[in-house]
This record gives sequence, C-alpha cells and structure tokens, in this order.
Amino acid sequence: MARVRIPDQPVLKNWDDVDLTLKEIGEILIDIEGIEALMNTKISDTKLAAEMAAKPLKERLKLLEMQMKEFVEANRDDLGNKKTKEINFGKTGFRKSTKISLPRAAAKLAEVIRRIKEYGMTDCIIQPPEKVDKDNLKKYPQNDILKVGATLTVEDTFWYEVDREKLADL
Repeated sequence: MARVRIPDQPVLKNWDDVDLTLKEIGEILIDIEGIEALMNTKISDTKLAAEMAAKPLKERLKLLEMQMKEFVEANRDDLGNKKTKEINFGKTGFRKSTKISLPRAAAKLAEVIRRIKEYGMTDCIIQPPEKVDKDNLKKYPQNDILKVGATLTVEDTFWYEVDREKLADL
C-alpha cells in the first residue's frame, strides 16, 4: 500500500470552509443512510420470502413430529429396559427431564432464598437482585431441594435425532 502524506497546513482556512465541510458530511451521511435503508429492505424482503417458503415445511415437520411422538409413546413397551430406539435414519426415545419449580409469591420466594442461605447452598443464589439459580439448585439431592421449599419434577420427555450422515449418503 502506498504511503499517504497528510499536509501540515490545515486545509480549512475559514468558517465558510467549515460550513461547506459540514454540508458535504451531511450529504455523505444521508447517502449512507439511504444505502443502509435499501440493504435493510432487501434483508427484510429476503427473510419474508424465506419464511413463506419454509412455512409449509415447518408445518409438515410439526405434524410428523407429533405423529412420531404419539407412535413412540403408544409403543413404549418395544423399548424394553432401554430409553432409546436406534433405527435406520436416527434415534428416538425418552430422556429424563428434571425441572425445578419455585413459588411465585415474593414472600415465599424470599423464604426459599433464606433457607438456601441457612443450609449453606449459597452457590444457588444469583445477585443482584437475589434470585435462585435453578441449574445449581438442580445439582443438590432431592431432599435438600424439597427442604428449602422448591419442588422437583422428574419426567420422561420424548426426543429424536436424525442421522444426517446416512441421509447424505443416499
């Protein structure tokens, strides 16, 4: 890249020069805003077109997922002791899902926070303001979770995974 020499003497000599410079800067800014507005319009149009093209596919996907879930739930006994069934184009089954629920009332939530501190489980508190970190609380034994006033729900949730490598080989 060639060297650029910046003149030692100021280019602007008077207020009229400054005024003309401001005018040019304003025109450049307006041009840039116009270019960016055109870009944003094109991006919005492209997103809308993609959304419209994908809509029937997403609806079909949702229907297929519901049908597969219903079938797997109805035929859960076929899994035996396993929670996962591996088939030609992927896997499906159930995974254990653990959720922590906290009381909604501010007074009860404050009591849960107080108990968490009392039992030395301070890694479960996020500050400021004081909130309960459910992910950290989930790491504690069920008895500890219950004694601080939170509830623990464990359920099997349906899942599936498509084997994309096998599909690519087709």
